[in-house]
Amino acid sequence: MSVSDPVGDMLTRIRNGLHRHKNSISTPASKLRARILDVLQSEGYIRGYSQVEFDSGKSEFEIELKYYEGDPVIRKIERVSKPGRRVYVGAKSIEHVANGLGIAILSTPQGVMADHEAREKNVGGEYLCRVF
Repeated sequence: MSVSDPVGDMLTRIRNGLHRHKNSISTPASKLRARILDVLQSEGYIRGYSQVEFDSGKSEFEIELKYYEGDPVIRKIERVSKPGRRVYVGAKSIEHVANGLGIAILSTPQGVMADHEAREKNVGGEYLCRVF
């Protein structure tokens, strides 16, 4: 099955897994998804992830979701830039998510990073998603 928006598919799987209080979920592997998961892990939104290889040559990520006192750490996760409407932001116009309590994940020429890191490095890019 082909997916027109792989990043949006991964974010929806995470959202659905959190609603069902799953400990872990799986999603097909790709380099962009791995970089997004690296940011989510370094910011403390997921416990971690591992790559699982199959005999057919396909691979998946097993994502360990994170909870605090029974509630999901991720309250809201949404895609901003979509295949039908790409959203790009400059370094000066990166907005704060939930007054700085959340993060925005951007794909910049220097790699995928959180909004605060993009501001420090003074780079803009594609506004992939926001997490709170």
